[in-house]
Amino acid sequence: MAATRVLIVDDDLNIQRVLVFTLKQEGFEVLVASDGATGVAMATEQKPDLILMDVVMPGIDGYAAVQQIRAAEAAGQHVPIIMLAAESDVGQRVRGLRAGADDDIVKPFHPLELMARIRALVSRATSGGARAGAAPALGRVCAFYGAKGGAGTTTLALNAAIALTRELKRRTLLMDANLQFGDLRVFLDLGLDTSSLVEAMDETDLDADLLKRLTVAHKSGVDLLLAPPNPAAGDIVVERHRTDPEQLGRVLATARQQYDYTLVDMATSIDDFDLALFDAADVIFVVMTADLSCIKNVRLVLETMQHLGYARSKVQLILNRSTAATGINVKAIEQALERPIDHQVINEYRAAISALNSGEPFMLTRPDGTLGRSVAAFAKAIDAVAVAEATAELEAQSQRR
Repeated sequence: MAATRVLIVDDDLNIQRVLVFTLKQEGFEVLVASDGATGVAMATEQKPDLILMDVVMPGIDGYAAVQQIRAAEAAGQHVPIIMLAAESDVGQRVRGLRAGADDDIVKPFHPLELMARIRALVSRATSGGARAGAAPALGRVCAFYGAKGGAGTTTLALNAAIALTRELKRRTLLMDANLQFGDLRVFLDLGLDTSSLVEAMDETDLDADLLKRLTVAHKSGVDLLLAPPNPAAGDIVVERHRTDPEQLGRVLATARQQYDYTLVDMATSIDDFDLALFDAADVIFVVMTADLSCIKNVRLVLETMQHLGYARSKVQLILNRSTAATGINVKAIEQALERPIDHQVINEYRAAISALNSGEPFMLTRPDGTLGRSVAAFAKAIDAVAVAEATAELEAQSQRR
């Protein structure tokens, strides 16, 4: 099999040397251009599999070079482009994405992070991504809401997203909506310079192409729309939602068009932003554990959902760590809540914690383990419901014609 061909477009000789050495060590074939015009010509003539494009260069800068490359591409062609930015600036990042870049990384960067981004983009490109002619997306939005902190909500949402992507071949977006303290960056060992929900909430003319570029392509195949990098940036999203309550709906509507599933990892609070997510979701998975304080919280959550007028079928309970020795069994929980547990995920706490600390989700490293099989079963269950509902809707539309 031919080596993946990467074109480096950068006028800094030191950066060139570092990139060439790093890429060749990883088995890539490397091409080099020292200015934007040469980079555009080589992109057209050499047909690289991926381009690393510096922003600041003499003559044609990186933004103009990307625009020219995109304009020269034939229908159906799309070479992944990563912008090499000199500083972490939201305006520059959005400008690069609008020019046609797929991702960006701020210099200086760690070689491991660069390699992860390169491999994720190349994998998405070779697998076709959300290519033209693909089956229409199921367009399901699933909210994951923890009845209390530490229930494993983020772990479950993350690994369910990977199971849907790798086991069921579904196009999946994982959105971190914990605005103040989102954990996906930490769990997946990602930097603070990546695009996030801040940019998505700031784009009133957001379309499918721009949303795709604001996501981070994880090597698992899952696309990530990350939480703001810090609490202050989270406040920007809150203020944006206050001044334009419809923007969040536009973001989710755009995601529905592109993905079979948009899984939303939520904070444990219930504010206006969270209520908007609840309203937009097709199903709300309330994640709980078998302890008294959590059961008490679940009762309050269920009462709140009832007051909000949600159908009982929209709110489903997931008992996480169901086999943990807490002294409270499933039957007792169901009696206390006066409703059945809809899904159960077994307890394998050490495996889950080890995966979190390593930055490698267990559905990626040990999908055949006991915990992996339990999460895969959960993913198959929710997919079966979505497929059945989509099929019923198609049949109803056919009968109306």
